[in-house]
Amino acid sequence: MPTTIRRADYFYLTVTDRPGEAYQLLSTLAELGVSLFAFTAVPIGPNLTQLALFPADPLKMQDAATKAGLSFDGPHHALLVQGDDELGALAGVHARLYEAGVNVYASSGVADGKGSYGYVVYVRPEEYERAASVLGV
Repeated sequence: MPTTIRRADYFYLTVTDRPGEAYQLLSTLAELGVSLFAFTAVPIGPNLTQLALFPADPLKMQDAATKAGLSFDGPHHALLVQGDDELGALAGVHARLYEAGVNVYASSGVADGKGSYGYVVYVRPEEYERAASVLGV
């Protein structure tokens, strides 16, 4: 699979850190037909977790949130990179951003164990268009 880079909208909400929070949210969204490109859960203190969702269809996500009585913050913008898992794949993405003076302030990725990877790149809102342009999206 060639490397693809796309713009991705994401939404987040903060929940109390206790068993079942992610399950309840993800199962509700699945029941409402929301497909996700990515999902992260990050602790933001001793008792809170931030859940970030990257829907395939942001409008469907917003509609589902309304139906479920959920309040998300967003949409916010990130870049989703997918490709063949090869040595230096992420370095190439970061090199292009570095050469353009774009700061990556957060990222998250995973290899699928079968030769492919997915990677989410977060840049500051004021640098988003420049980052997207440098990466060809």
